[in-house]
Amino acid sequence: MPLDVTRHHLTRRAWVPLSPARAYDLLSEVSHISRWSPNAVRAAYDEGAGPHAGAWFHGRNRRDGAEWDSRSQVQVTQPGREFAYTVLGSEGSPVVRWTWTFTPYATGTALTQSWQLLAYDPVLGTTPQDLDTLREATADSMESTLTALSAWASAHG
Repeated sequence: MPLDVTRHHLTRRAWVPLSPARAYDLLSEVSHISRWSPNAVRAAYDEGAGPHAGAWFHGRNRRDGAEWDSRSQVQVTQPGREFAYTVLGSEGSPVVRWTWTFTPYATGTALTQSWQLLAYDPVLGTTPQDLDTLREATADSMESTLTALSAWASAHG
């Protein structure tokens, strides 16, 4: 019986010293994520693709000594406002949705990163405890990513 994923979602926020347009440009170019995320080894759009709805990209991720490849499709591209994509599971259907939203705040941007499990997939874990562990690890990764991105933006603008 598939595990219930409905309570497996997270949102984290941080202020970054960039305009919403600049923050969007950085995050919608998926190859940049490995600069900040402790789990992203690399990501790249498919040949000829770019940050537009329907575009595909592949990534390489790591956690706890394991590495794996991922396949993702961009769902939402609203420059300076929202960027979202889904990650495919082992059966080729979306299992995770990542969303970035960009809100002007003071002299920069309130950046919100959200993660939501959409469907059960054994690759994510086979017990409720596995999914809880995944959620906790993802929360840590999101916080590290946002902290690193804010620090990077302060240094590089």
